[in-house]
Amino acid sequence: MAAEQLADGPQDGTPLPPPRPLDAIDQDILKILQSDGRASIRSVAERVHVSRANAYARINRLVEDGVIRGFGARVDHERAGHGTSAYVTLKIVQNTWRTVREQLRQLPGASHIALVGGDFDVLLLVHTPDNRALRELVLTRLQAIPEVLSTRTLLVFEEEDLEPEA
Repeated sequence: MAAEQLADGPQDGTPLPPPRPLDAIDQDILKILQSDGRASIRSVAERVHVSRANAYARINRLVEDGVIRGFGARVDHERAGHGTSAYVTLKIVQNTWRTVREQLRQLPGASHIALVGGDFDVLLLVHTPDNRALRELVLTRLQAIPEVLSTRTLLVFEEEDLEPEA
């Protein structure tokens, strides 16, 4: 969603406000919520030494400004039944990024989509139950998209999130 917001604004079509500078307290709030998205307003306020009302207002501003895009869970894909992960690079027809992006969003297991510069145009991270499902996704679904000129699949042997641990 970040790339989309940068290019188009939020999904509801309203433009994001211009970014405001973040002070040390805002940065601390972000670190806390990155490591524990379920932290209560009270605990956040105590940890950054502000009132609950101040913490609540700051978090709401960070959400409204698009700094915080949402709250979610970090998933162990293998334990969740998606033990095969791969990065798939795509070369696409020039000026078809928005069309291709919408089709990639619909793919089962698509986790991250990025428009990049270099030898290929799009980098796609997918998680599938097994190699057979990965093969189906790449050879049947991806290569059937008319704007996709070529693909290359990079199988992930091991991965680690670099986000703060809860």
